[in-house]
Amino acid sequence: MGYRLGLVLHPTRDVSEVVGIIERWAARHRKTLLVRAEDRHRVPHTVEPVPAAELAARADALISIGGDGTMLGALRAAVRDPKPVLGVHLGRLGFLVEVEPPELSTALDRLASRDFTVERHACLVCDVCGDDVVAFNDVALVRQPGSGFVTATLGVDGQRYGYYRCDALVVSTPTGSTAYSYAAGGPLISPAADGVLVTPSAPMAGISRALVLSPEEAVHLELRPGSAAVAVEMDGVIIRDAATEGAVHIRYRRDAGLVVRLDPRRYQERNQLKLSLLDLPLLPDQLRELLPDELREQLNRRELPPPR
Repeated sequence: MGYRLGLVLHPTRDVSEVVGIIERWAARHRKTLLVRAEDRHRVPHTVEPVPAAELAARADALISIGGDGTMLGALRAAVRDPKPVLGVHLGRLGFLVEVEPPELSTALDRLASRDFTVERHACLVCDVCGDDVVAFNDVALVRQPGSGFVTATLGVDGQRYGYYRCDALVVSTPTGSTAYSYAAGGPLISPAADGVLVTPSAPMAGISRALVLSPEEAVHLELRPGSAAVAVEMDGVIIRDAATEGAVHIRYRRDAGLVVRLDPRRYQERNQLKLSLLDLPLLPDQLRELLPDELREQLNRRELPPPR
């Protein structure tokens, strides 16, 4: 059976240019392309639609076309049978994606010849209402606006550790330490490290600092009487609507996702630059003037999306 690539598309952005590059490359090299059935109208007829639940199992590798959110979705789709995921950047300031559209043909050659390294990522497995749901960035308990504060106790391996009273409570992987947790004041953790990061956002009482726990330690968060109505978000997606009672149990799973790295050193250098830009009070167009020539040329090839 030939080499098969599964395409994971950004849900709303125009991906036609990138899909066209991949489709022409696949035709030249006689490779099979797969896509989720619900996205069949967004790709050429030569791309084979398959049920979403079967995409990762049928593919030898996945190509995520979008930003970090799309990349996280691709990793979640393959969590039961991890496959290498190559990220093609159509987002804003992604930390997971590596390849720009002009670099794609070369990247595909290396992917098919297995000329790449694999960056292994952990995930969080969260028991919500009896179902296990996975997140590669974070699990967040977020208060409903106007309803008070998140009030919850933290248990670690069955032992009560303390309590929080805050706007939100974020449990993240090392990968997710650059996301919601970082915005809440949490530290950065190397993706090569193992650990669970617990960070309160705007703490009012109780534990006010971020905690780094062992990957072997199970995390239990339980809402206390008087808590605000709290929703549970995983990788930015609400998976439980707001409620004033309940608990979540979170476990750490190593090697749950495989990310393709073609040039690890250059990737790390780019991420260091992106992190330095996060704290600057500038809009995307203003940031252009601060970028090295290489990155500025890449941005000139495709316009930055307008700021939200």
